[in-house]
Amino acid sequence: MSLESDTNLQIHIDDSLLQELASAAWKSRENAYVIGPTKVGCAVLGSGGKIFAGCNIEHRFRSHDIHAEVNAISTMVANGCKSISVILIAAERDRFTPCGACMDWIMQFGTADTLVLFQGKRNGEIQRYTSAQLMPYYPA
Repeated sequence: MSLESDTNLQIHIDDSLLQELASAAWKSRENAYVIGPTKVGCAVLGSGGKIFAGCNIEHRFRSHDIHAEVNAISTMVANGCKSISVILIAAERDRFTPCGACMDWIMQFGTADTLVLFQGKRNGEIQRYTSAQLMPYYPA
């Protein structure tokens, strides 16, 4: 695993770690329980380099839905890790970013420099953002 920061505070990860995160997110996505059309998988790289995954779980009373990002983050916390450095979301969509509620969770356990990645198809291009790009006015 290679994780480093440059002078712009952008986090860079090597290709093998990217593939490991993507694989975990897509594998978890296979277990998604959806009523609607979008299955989502997520993988979180926690401090210490451990990967935690989760998928979306939809409920017939939609206010009880669990988003993949929250599932992965809560799994990370349940396993004793309290810090996110990278999060990768997998969904068969052209464009997808975490909702505001999921960004709250990402910012709770990450920083403005947490890398938020999205892959719209297995082995496809990975879009990269930082938490600050997605939530520029989030309180520090």
